[in-house]
Amino acid sequence: MSDPEPRTFRALFISDVHLGSKAAKADFLIDFLRYHDAEIIYLVGDIVDGWRLRRSWHWPQSHNDVVQKLLRKARKGASITYIAGNHDEFARQFQGVHFGGIVVADRAIHETADGRRLLVIHGDQFDTVVHNQRWLAYLGDHAYDAAMLVNRVVTRLRHLLGLPYWSFSSWAKVKVKKAVNFIGSFQTVLSEEARRSHVDGVICGHIHHAAIESYGDVQYINTGDWVESCTAVVEHFDGRMEILTWAHVLPEASAGNEALVPVDIIDLKGRAAQAA
Repeated sequence: MSDPEPRTFRALFISDVHLGSKAAKADFLIDFLRYHDAEIIYLVGDIVDGWRLRRSWHWPQSHNDVVQKLLRKARKGASITYIAGNHDEFARQFQGVHFGGIVVADRAIHETADGRRLLVIHGDQFDTVVHNQRWLAYLGDHAYDAAMLVNRVVTRLRHLLGLPYWSFSSWAKVKVKKAVNFIGSFQTVLSEEARRSHVDGVICGHIHHAAIESYGDVQYINTGDWVESCTAVVEHFDGRMEILTWAHVLPEASAGNEALVPVDIIDLKGRAAQAA
């Protein structure tokens, strides 16, 4: 049975891949891009992790494959915009420049099929720690590395016990009161920026917490990340926005490695079999 055709959307929004870090789930993203396509693609910041690359070089083939996959989509006609974030802030000096069909920007306005205007921005510009206490941001980055190390240990233990993938760091983020308060404040500030920009909503990344919320007359959308939750936001051809969570890590009886089992793949292949 051959693989099914990719699901096609009007627009696709991906952020916080952190290529160059060991925590990046590049294989998951490659698999997601294999089964999902879009006319318009926004890379909403922190696609490359310049902070970690400066500390130690880590760039396996899978990270290069993500870049090649995106360039291939651009060659096939997808309109791709790279929004710079804080971890890839080096890209901000190249605003307006095209690289292999991908244009770099600090922010963009996306017009949906149903006529709404959405501000697309990474969101770090409104994180006071990143801009006013840079040393604390770097300290927090190291703490995040430690959390991801704990996450890998928990994942391995669950693997040995025959349990599916579960993110300790994502769980902690929504359980720790200060983290919950920060997420809420971030969403409020970004929604206010959308109002100041006279648009109908905002699409951002930065805090690794996917969400679609309404703040009065403004819609707040966060794409999540490809380090913990493996989420993306898509726009359907009628303008409806949706969060897609792509993969689970399940035990594989014949090997000690993690097995990639995409969430939607069983349904996709089932439909392909029926069509055949």
